[in-house]
Amino acid sequence: MNWAGLILCALAWPSLAAAQEWPLRPIRVIVPVSAGSAIDLVARAVFEQLALQLGQPLIIEYRLGAGGVVGAASVAKAEPDGYTVLAHSVAIAITANTVLNAGYDAARDFAAVAPMANVPLVLTTQTKYKTVADLVAAGKARPGSLNYASVGYGATAHLVAERFRIAAGIEAQHIPFKGSPEGLTEIMAGRIDFTFAPIGTAMPLIQAGKLSALAVSTKHRASALPDVPTTIEAGFPNSDFDFWIGLFMPAKTPRTIVEKLSRETAKAVQTQAVQDRLATLGAEPMVMTAAEFDAYLRAQIAMSGELTRQIGIKPE
Repeated sequence: MNWAGLILCALAWPSLAAAQEWPLRPIRVIVPVSAGSAIDLVARAVFEQLALQLGQPLIIEYRLGAGGVVGAASVAKAEPDGYTVLAHSVAIAITANTVLNAGYDAARDFAAVAPMANVPLVLTTQTKYKTVADLVAAGKARPGSLNYASVGYGATAHLVAERFRIAAGIEAQHIPFKGSPEGLTEIMAGRIDFTFAPIGTAMPLIQAGKLSALAVSTKHRASALPDVPTTIEAGFPNSDFDFWIGLFMPAKTPRTIVEKLSRETAKAVQTQAVQDRLATLGAEPMVMTAAEFDAYLRAQIAMSGELTRQIGIKPE
């Protein structure tokens, strides 16, 4: 008799049974930023379909503070029973390098479940700039004359702009604003030269001819702006930056539950109904296995760490 095999089966049985039964009640999803944010809107676009597949609702709870750190910390410390999930973005990889004493380790204290979408950021400028080359040429002709908007020091838009600036070899002053709309207003007024804004936010002004869309931040072109090149296509290697949104669970959540939610999320994201809803947000469906997403998260932490050190951002 193969006693070792029997022992392994016995040990695995509770975990397998838990995954088959899960979920037996509603799932609480912590969104660490305000309602109406890209994270919130993408989550809502996916959760209706995901709830149908799981047979239980996913109930969003907003837990704000410290740029998403408060909400993330609450999930890291939650009971790892499969009923507390974090919906977060690339910001979790950024804050791993910019926030001291967050109360969690982004790579160690979470199980990366699945991405849901990538929201391309569009390099948006005054209409006098027609191409990325025009903007870069202006920056090189008058070193230090350009400025750019973001939603705050150390925010995603700040790092995207800095990664592009370094790749382009230009100088530009960072001007933080409370939100993307304020920065776009200043660009139209001629007081700010450029920003990287979510496509959904910038699109109405681009379509109205009030702003120029020069490039998108992702490796591949955005379906919402198919004629707009990527920053890489525009001639600037190592300038890409993804604003992705995905799901996480406490690290000790049974692996079978993590894998089940990962599979169901991928299935939901690939339905036509969800893809149509994501398209209205300017978001691109993003599918990975749990293992792939975990490796991707670690790579994103490393990339943002290298970038923050390069531009002199120190953890605070």
